[in-house]
Amino acid sequence: MEERRRVGYCVHREVLDEGKVDQMAEKSDVRVPFSEKIRESLRCSGPKLKSCMLSSVPVLSWLPRYSLRDNAIGDLISGISVGIMHLPQGMAYALLAAVPPVFGLYSSFYPILIYFIFGSSKHISVGTYAVMSVMIGGVTERLAPDTNFMMYDNATNQSMVNVLARDTERVKVAAAVTFLSGLFQMLLGLVKFGFVVTYLSEPLVRGYTTGAAIHVIVSQLKYTFGISPKRHSGPFALIFTVIEVCYLVPETNIGTLVVSLVSIIGLVMVKELNTYLGKKLPVPIPVELLGIIIATVVSWQVNLEGKYGVEVVGEIPSGLQPPVMPTASLFGQVIGDAFALSVVGYGIAISLGRIFALKYGYKVDSNQELIALGLSNTIGGVFQCFAISCSMSRTMVQESTGGKTQVVLCVIVIGGCLSVHQAVLAAIIYVNLQGMMKQFMDIPTLWKSNKVDMLVWVATLILTVLFNPDIGLAASIAFSMLTVIFRTQLPKYSLLGQVPETDIYRPVENYNQVNEIPGVVIFHSSATLYFANAEMYQDALAEKSGIDITKLISQKKKAEAKRLRKEKKEARKAKKDAKKNEGEPDSSENEVEKGVATVEEGSKPDSTLPRAIILELSPVNFLDTVGVKTLRNVSRLYALISILLNLLTSGVIENLESGGFFSEKVSKACLFSSIHDAVLHCQTDRGGGCVETGSAINFTRSSSQTNKLSLLTLCAGWPQTSM
Repeated sequence: MEERRRVGYCVHREVLDEGKVDQMAEKSDVRVPFSEKIRESLRCSGPKLKSCMLSSVPVLSWLPRYSLRDNAIGDLISGISVGIMHLPQGMAYALLAAVPPVFGLYSSFYPILIYFIFGSSKHISVGTYAVMSVMIGGVTERLAPDTNFMMYDNATNQSMVNVLARDTERVKVAAAVTFLSGLFQMLLGLVKFGFVVTYLSEPLVRGYTTGAAIHVIVSQLKYTFGISPKRHSGPFALIFTVIEVCYLVPETNIGTLVVSLVSIIGLVMVKELNTYLGKKLPVPIPVELLGIIIATVVSWQVNLEGKYGVEVVGEIPSGLQPPVMPTASLFGQVIGDAFALSVVGYGIAISLGRIFALKYGYKVDSNQELIALGLSNTIGGVFQCFAISCSMSRTMVQESTGGKTQVVLCVIVIGGCLSVHQAVLAAIIYVNLQGMMKQFMDIPTLWKSNKVDMLVWVATLILTVLFNPDIGLAASIAFSMLTVIFRTQLPKYSLLGQVPETDIYRPVENYNQVNEIPGVVIFHSSATLYFANAEMYQDALAEKSGIDITKLISQKKKAEAKRLRKEKKEARKAKKDAKKNEGEPDSSENEVEKGVATVEEGSKPDSTLPRAIILELSPVNFLDTVGVKTLRNVSRLYALISILLNLLTSGVIENLESGGFFSEKVSKACLFSSIHDAVLHCQTDRGGGCVETGSAINFTRSSSQTNKLSLLTLCAGWPQTSM
């Protein structure tokens, strides 16, 4: 490969403080009034209306340009493949939501049609999702427990659950919480609150989904072993459930356990075959659907339910349900759960959507995604669906086959001919969760890359497992926010030195060939300056600079008191001498001046103190009132030393102006856009004030033909250093 030709160039300019930069660049003080901004946002024109319409209903922008010849076959294959996956997953995840399986099929149809119209992602497959389903299951079982529907059976002289009444009430609860979560999502989308997903970091989302997957697995153990443990709610419910399952293991139904194990082994084997033959198969083998069909045939031939007591989910009705408005009286009881569902569902969907958008080079509108999911859930709640999100497994199949649609309507119409075993559906859930369980491998990876992120992952997992998905999510977000506060509250403080022959400055403790500037302290903090770390900032400055500010202030006060005492003493003596020797020249003024000069000489700072302190504030992206006050205090306390600030953001300068930092004594002449400007200013200004200087900075840099610049040397007329 031909070596790049290095081309040098030179920049010659004076040392510039912030005031001079404002003059040279002709800083504009024009600010648009808030009322004008409001009026501008409310103005409507033809192009603006069209753009708003296309962004609000994305299908209008891509459907007219849809190419049947290029996309129809791939979309049809993909739609059939993903639609077939919706059938078993919808029924299985309905068990997690504690509603009849047919409502899982409804949730795999109505919301998808709405997202097809309003969604901005081209690749994600929305529908039933395990984490969302188990969260809804916690709500439905809490508000409609079995104990509320117990009835006495005269034939058996035993109490039994009125399953029909219980399921009817649970469907109402699921529809209500889904409808309300959709309203939350639409409201957040309309107020442009899509950025809320930034608070759900990747380690938090992956730790949370792993913890939720554990809840899902534990909730399905009763179907695997054919036992009936009591339902526990609240914190530590999972621990109590596991203990009771272990207690009931001796009562395991052997037939159910065998069906579960055979189903799990068969599903895993076929999924591995799909992975192995992925490039050779045009469509993945519909393993879940085959499992349900085979189980139905075997159950019909062998009569597993009658002979071995293997439970089935009951008859799946065919056809569609008419719309029914959710029960408004339930909203007050599920409002917290609805908000948690809205945040979790959106966070998972937008995270996956951005991954594929980045891969295929298009943009996903976070606010539009909120509105699309909100409409899907709101309308889905009217049709008795439960909350939906995005599934990784279905999305991978949809992406690999190039489709953007689902075909589920035919499945709902003919669904009544199936007789599905609960153990088979539980096995489908286990196998589909294996991807989430593999996320445990994040722990060693994060340990090597970022231990704080690993701590967030582990803490999120533990909090979710212990306190259930809803409370666990809130606690996890709070813990994640605390880590951010701790990182900014405990930043790394260092002193900077110059890389020889350059204008580059680096921490002296990290580099062997970095030299401190004689008489100049360059203080650097790795975080912004605000109320949480303001006091530590001052303490670290005193420690790093080696200046005992308390001692300096004490010496100054003592010198001032001594001066005042001497002045009073000399004044009294002069008064007495004046009375005794009226007519003789009074030498008291000369003596007082001599005494004051002596005191002032004694109050001068130690020669070992630096001439200037440069506060390197480039990491600071904002200053609150405490931060401005801190800088003002530093400038006042270190009054014997020139304090210079290095700032790179105009927003921080505006914070200083609005916070009253500048005065007649402190002006923008003490602010510089680079450390090197401030250093040259200190070296040319021996007096320690902020004065104009004629020093020039000469840069010699190298560049390639691609205009990528890298600094090589810097030449400047330094008083003490030859460069």
